[in-house]
Amino acid sequence: MNMIKTLIFDFGDVFINLDKQGAMQNALELFGLKTFEDDMLSANIQYEIGKISTSDFIAFYLKKFPHLNENQIIEAWNYILKDFPKNRLDFVRDLAQSGNYKLVLLSNTNDMHIDFIKSNVKFYEDFKNCFHKFYLSQEIHLRKPNADIFEFVIKENNLNPTECLFIDDTKENTETAASMGFNIWNIDETKEDIVNLFEIKKDLF
Repeated sequence: MNMIKTLIFDFGDVFINLDKQGAMQNALELFGLKTFEDDMLSANIQYEIGKISTSDFIAFYLKKFPHLNENQIIEAWNYILKDFPKNRLDFVRDLAQSGNYKLVLLSNTNDMHIDFIKSNVKFYEDFKNCFHKFYLSQEIHLRKPNADIFEFVIKENNLNPTECLFIDDTKENTETAASMGFNIWNIDETKEDIVNLFEIKKDLF
């Protein structure tokens, strides 16, 4: 029986709902492409780890697609972000108040997405305050699924991975975590919900 002391959560499709497929289709239609090109994928990653600024990121897309304007780029980028069900805030708030676990958020994200969420999710600050640590890839210059982001979290918080549960909807991310000794839940957002954590992963608690 493991003794879980720390819960590490992803953000997208764990708390806030995403439309990854729709966002990809929307962007490809806007750009008139069949697939994302290598320089675009590279720019997206550079932006996500804070190597380029929001203005540089938008400038890259405007140069590549001169027929588009800044608002179209921003809207396409934020298209992925959907609703944040209030019961998930209640769930993490109850967890925080219980004081039974250290709570960590670990998200691959960027300023434009966070700005959009701040503007559209009234309880964002309440949500953020539930966590002992709130790590955004753009701020720490590391991203999942690379091992170094997990090493960073372990070191910063003096964690034993076997006492942690890492929850993420992306298989590559949970695979890296598992290889480093973390307990994992690769949540299937189409039929599982974070609010049912203790029921679904009851073998760990």
